[in-house]
Amino acid sequence: MSESSAEVVADVASAAVAASTAGAAGGWRRATGLAGVAIGVVAAGAAAGVALERMTVGRGMRQKARLALDSAGPYGSLRGMPGKAFADDGTELYYEVDDLDPDAAPAMGPRRRRLFGRKAPAPVTVVFSHGYCLSQDSWHFQRAALRGVVRTVHWDQRSHGRSGRGAAQARGEAVTIEQLGRDLRAVIDAAVPEGPIVLVGHSMGGMTVMALADQYPELIRERVVGVAFVGTSSGRLGEVNYGLPVAGVNAVRRVLPGVLKALGQRAELVEKGRRATAELFAGVIKRYSFASRDVDPAVARFAERMIESTPIDVVAEFYPAFNDHDKTEALAYFADLPVLVLAGVQDLVTPSEHSEAIADLLPDAELVLVPDAGHLVMLEHPEVVTDRLADLLTRTGAVPTGATVKGYGSTSSTAQPG
Repeated sequence: MSESSAEVVADVASAAVAASTAGAAGGWRRATGLAGVAIGVVAAGAAAGVALERMTVGRGMRQKARLALDSAGPYGSLRGMPGKAFADDGTELYYEVDDLDPDAAPAMGPRRRRLFGRKAPAPVTVVFSHGYCLSQDSWHFQRAALRGVVRTVHWDQRSHGRSGRGAAQARGEAVTIEQLGRDLRAVIDAAVPEGPIVLVGHSMGGMTVMALADQYPELIRERVVGVAFVGTSSGRLGEVNYGLPVAGVNAVRRVLPGVLKALGQRAELVEKGRRATAELFAGVIKRYSFASRDVDPAVARFAERMIESTPIDVVAEFYPAFNDHDKTEALAYFADLPVLVLAGVQDLVTPSEHSEAIADLLPDAELVLVPDAGHLVMLEHPEVVTDRLADLLTRTGAVPTGATVKGYGSTSSTAQPG
């Protein structure tokens, strides 16, 4: 990321604040499109960037390609048995259950036999928590691989996906990671009232799992048999520079509070501006979501759609919570459990050093650092993530011991255990 790119973001944010102060409608229309990109990017894990390849292809061709990818891409199409849970503030939380198929094991295809063998797995439920500005569909590949093999629950965090807008936020209360932990408890109570649980969290979802442990240690002690932290952090997120030089990061942080306040007041205008600059936004999303050059365009478009679907006022509501997030001490509740800690080496959002810090505090955890992978590692290198999850499930007793094929999905050449 160049110094000039950082300066552009700072200038954009400053312009948005100035427009808010001046109250000029024309200035807002010019500034909110750029501010929507700048702050949406920061909040979704980006700070600046331009997809230069989009400048060399005609707009009509790009639009046709996006439509084709939307219609052809199967990603996010998996659905399960729907259910609803209710948070302690009344927020409606949507989840789906993929139940274990007792008759599936003998008829499994070669891939699933290599992962899990033919024996019926133990009655464990795997609960997946997604990241910021995403939805339960971000686990598409892992969901497809585990379907019918183990019981899984996928849920949408408050104000994301199919869940309702946060009731507390509608009353003006700030979002907290602690609230997300209580939300997860409500989903578990509704969807997994009994039996052992494996918790899997990506990015904000991992923080949600930590907040659950911090507030309900007895649940971890009595029912959780394994945990996977994917591209997440236990704290110190205020130090992340998103690949920007120091001057650029400081400039963005200096104006960010004013811009967030302005965005909350002008969300409708910002959304219009965000749509108008969608192609620039798509390029930035790709840079901060993936590191590989050969990411399937349909997968990249799938990620783009998820992030685009998060309203800008939700983006603004959630962002401040990350600076306050510190759940380092809560990690101790996982010390005696099988734990997987996995991250992309080139993750600019929650850098892999944060995953290494988690693993340092859980010395018995398996640490997997995936080269050529960014923040959305479960979409970028799905076989690596699926294979490591299969290993974790084997260690928890959810699947037969020794049934996993080592190296499947090229994990031996692309992932380096710590």
